[in-house]
Amino acid sequence: MDKNLIESFRRVAIASVADAVDRICQRRGYLSSEVAPRTSDRKIAGLAVTVLEEVTDQFVPPQHALDLIDSAAPGSVIVISVGADANVAVWGGLMTAGAVANGLEAAVLDGAVRDITEIKRDFGFPVFARASSPGTTLGRYRTVASMVPITIDGITIEPGDIVVGDVDGVVIVPQAHAVQVLAMAQEIDQREMEQAKLIIASGSLNEGLARYGRI
Repeated sequence: MDKNLIESFRRVAIASVADAVDRICQRRGYLSSEVAPRTSDRKIAGLAVTVLEEVTDQFVPPQHALDLIDSAAPGSVIVISVGADANVAVWGGLMTAGAVANGLEAAVLDGAVRDITEIKRDFGFPVFARASSPGTTLGRYRTVASMVPITIDGITIEPGDIVVGDVDGVVIVPQAHAVQVLAMAQEIDQREMEQAKLIIASGSLNEGLARYGRI
């Protein structure tokens, strides 16, 4: 995918992207507010690379995730789904070191993160996670596949979809609709900037709403 497209998504408001996905894809694209930035406030944009985990009692490392960290293209966003209510960390300091070494953009987790102080202090790497936990997946969860469709909060995420995120949350943009979503998000941004100026100049929120029909 054109790198300029990714960078353009980095420059538009997350809320505008969410609204554009609503309208163009006719479905929600934003994840639950529980999946929030835990280690950095930096805005992210990149192509999804995916990992699926499941419950286990085997004491095995998250091999699919480890391999993907090493093999994914620079700028990728690694997205991990556990398919359950996982109050354990599916990401930590060593995985972050590998992600930084290989130029990954961020991690988005349907689970918890640990080693937050280390990640903030040493790497500043953005991790969006459902929670924080010192607990390990070893003996509790195992990875079963990578680069497959996964689901988080009812949102299907395909490898190659665009992931954008900041302090407002995370939005998934289906790859097939990326150009249309970007164009609409840019239009929404422009209209909101003009509307805000009118509200300030006129001293009236209702006048801005009447002129632009947007809230």
